[in-house]
Amino acid sequence: MNKHQKYLTLSGLEPLVVTPESNFINVGERTNVTGSRKFLRLIKEENYNEALEVARHQVEGGAQILDVNMDEGMLDGVYAMTKFLNLIASEPDISRIPIMIDSSKWEIIEAGLKVVQGKSVVNSISLKEGEAEFIHHAKLVKRYGAAVIVMAFDEDGQADTYQRRIEICKRSYDILVNQVNFPPQDIIFDPNIFPVATGMEEHRKNALDFFMATKWIRENLPYANVSGGVSNVSFSFRGNDTVREAMHASFLYHAIQHGMNLGIVNPAMLEVYDEIDKELLELVEDVFFDRRDDATERLLDYAETVKGNKKDVEVAVLEWRNEPLQDRITHALVKGIEAFIIEDVEEARKDSSRPIEVIEGHLMIGMNVVGDLFGSGKMFLPQVVKSARVMKKAVAYLQPFIEAEKDGKQEFSGRVLMATVKGDVHDIGKNIVSVVLGCNNYEIIDLGVMVPPEKIIETAIRENVDIIGLSGLITPSLDEMSYVSKEMEKKNLNIPLIIGGATTSRAHTSVKIAPNYKHTVVHISDASRAVTVVGKLLKEDSSIFKEEIREEYNKFREQFLKRTREKEYLTIEDARKNKFQIDWNDSEIIKPKLLGIQVLEDFDLKKLEDFIDWSPFFRSWDLHGRYPNILEDDVVGEQAKELFKDAKVLLNRIFDEKLLKAKAVFGLFPANTVNDDDIEITVNGLSPRAQSRGLEQNLTFLTLRQQSKKAVGKPNLALADFIAPKKSGVQDYMGCFCVSAGFGTESLAKEFEENHDDYNAIMIKALADRLAEAFAEYLHKEVRTNYWNYAQDESLTNEDLIKENYKGIRPAPGYPACPDHLEKKTIWRLLDVKQNIGVELTESLAMWPAASVSGYYFANPEAKYFGLGKINHDQVKDYAIRRGIAEAEAEKWLSPNLAD
Repeated sequence: MNKHQKYLTLSGLEPLVVTPESNFINVGERTNVTGSRKFLRLIKEENYNEALEVARHQVEGGAQILDVNMDEGMLDGVYAMTKFLNLIASEPDISRIPIMIDSSKWEIIEAGLKVVQGKSVVNSISLKEGEAEFIHHAKLVKRYGAAVIVMAFDEDGQADTYQRRIEICKRSYDILVNQVNFPPQDIIFDPNIFPVATGMEEHRKNALDFFMATKWIRENLPYANVSGGVSNVSFSFRGNDTVREAMHASFLYHAIQHGMNLGIVNPAMLEVYDEIDKELLELVEDVFFDRRDDATERLLDYAETVKGNKKDVEVAVLEWRNEPLQDRITHALVKGIEAFIIEDVEEARKDSSRPIEVIEGHLMIGMNVVGDLFGSGKMFLPQVVKSARVMKKAVAYLQPFIEAEKDGKQEFSGRVLMATVKGDVHDIGKNIVSVVLGCNNYEIIDLGVMVPPEKIIETAIRENVDIIGLSGLITPSLDEMSYVSKEMEKKNLNIPLIIGGATTSRAHTSVKIAPNYKHTVVHISDASRAVTVVGKLLKEDSSIFKEEIREEYNKFREQFLKRTREKEYLTIEDARKNKFQIDWNDSEIIKPKLLGIQVLEDFDLKKLEDFIDWSPFFRSWDLHGRYPNILEDDVVGEQAKELFKDAKVLLNRIFDEKLLKAKAVFGLFPANTVNDDDIEITVNGLSPRAQSRGLEQNLTFLTLRQQSKKAVGKPNLALADFIAPKKSGVQDYMGCFCVSAGFGTESLAKEFEENHDDYNAIMIKALADRLAEAFAEYLHKEVRTNYWNYAQDESLTNEDLIKENYKGIRPAPGYPACPDHLEKKTIWRLLDVKQNIGVELTESLAMWPAASVSGYYFANPEAKYFGLGKINHDQVKDYAIRRGIAEAEAEKWLSPNLAD
């Protein structure tokens, strides 16, 4: 078998390859009606919007696969599975990860397989109903292109001994590989995790048998994987978090050592293995490995002494505070405890000859422990994020002392150049990565935003950097990154290139960037992963890691291009024939109360406080969860509360001291669709300066149409479908807008940076972004209920607004429904944006100030948000003709959406 074909490969919108070097793959289980009462209630009530939020929370919390189960007696499982997976497919932030279709009923599994996108996992099939049924189901799973979980279950029941486990798994494997020709790397065995310490003799070897069966499978069934639900092992200790968390951590650690590589684990119910109380760990492992006849009794006796909540026990005892200084600092970093870090760092500073030694010594020793634990599977990403926060707080405290020591020079682990590429002005993510890397002893050379490629390369050579990191938020930045990689190849550089930013992905990096540069190119998705990747790239023996990255990305590229070629697309003519149909004679169309252009100057930002969506704010700081629930999150809740408190302090300063200025311009105009996909705007007499600016009577917005082949009855959407065609004789209307809350942000950020306060420099930009989005939300509400007045009786909460439960839509150029940034030029021309409020467009059509939002207003009740997806070259050619530009220029702007 080719070495590129031996790994389990799954995908949502993004691929997931499970290699021997991968950390444990965690499956999110809260979208399972059998395991979550809340999710069951939402599905029963058909409250799918909130059900999607459960899925989103799982993804934001670090789930790499999403388990979906609709098995409940009062549910129509086929209907629920079909509807939920279809809804997930329209949510890119959820559907980016693979789906696990989980059911004990084959008809529900098959319903899911018919609609799921990407390569999913079926959970599960088994020999329970005999070989004929097993083979039938396996063939169907293979035909649908999914991987499969195989339960250790046969005609005689579940495997409950080591011998039964390996016999059933061997028999299943041989049938799948030899008779069904099922790819062995797509087989995932679940050898059954059963409770231990139940007091029943037959349960004594449950954990040990699982470990040994897992090891046997990995050694004797080539390329097969092993999974399991870890929480089952501690069933006997429900209600005792201290014991359960220790059991989960120990079981997972040993299961991974024996070969288990994916499964269901709740990070909030997981202790750090090396932090488990030594007495408790010995008692737990006595049970797991059946080392004593009285192991169960001893663990039960211990459990009685630590009943209650783990946090209460830790607060009451705090024995670690009696440990030596280095042990206390390491413990605080590993556990993510911030309460005592300042006093410990101050003690370390007084004991050191220079403050820099605290970073190079005490703190780096602790962070090295974190890195080792994470790399060995004893810590997981949410815990690493908390560790980075403690490190940042410690460094922030030490920074003034270091600055005061003018000759203080630090021995760095490496030199990293960071830049937001030419034409792009967004740098919050880049700055957070810089801070986290800085906390881990890397020297950062930050070139800022809108950095041309020649400056990036020139600086990298002059400063002899070890790594180049490129960041970007808007889609044109993807092409700019690709161009930088080509220039690096021309200059024959041998510097690893890291790609990051909201629009970037591993798939895009492997397809469009990595092929341009013969040396290492790596995509990172968050700040905590940057530390791991940079560390591996700069090791002396990094050649193996770099080769693995190249092989992995080559495989991604092959699979991506293969999937793209295999996907069916309509011609643009056929897509237009399948457009979204609205009965314009019966559709509700309301003439705006006030046509033309309106300008809001020096807007009172305090009015926006209730319109802020805080969830993206926390995500920008790598704290994942939905507000306000994130404030009580078991993993990041404490840090989220602290961050939120700090944000509120600075937000009140913004309000009280008028630190930022907000402005807006918007316009409402008569409009009609022409030529299927174009929207013609009538401006004559509606813009005071239109004639002096040479603005013609009509302006045209171009829209793009979905081209992927749809299921019967599903239309190929374009935004133009929501505006009445001119030939219908119905006069329709459309609006557009630009708002900004960013005036003053840059100078404030620089002021904070000059005071060595990266924390507030990032904070002010993050808050300005939230205020700009809140301004867009506020203005849209005012348009709906006042200026256009088509929803005058609207009464929505902020939560309703965040969920977009309003009539009409406000899509934005550069986003899924209209990814064409060139449309911003038409908005700027129509509204005279630069003259009216001072917001400018860069050469890549990013808005400056960065905390700005622009877009359209559609009022039709049937208008809805959607994603364009991939399109064919025939539409690009048609689009180029309509816009009057060269086809190559059109391809440049639309390249992320090109199918080939």
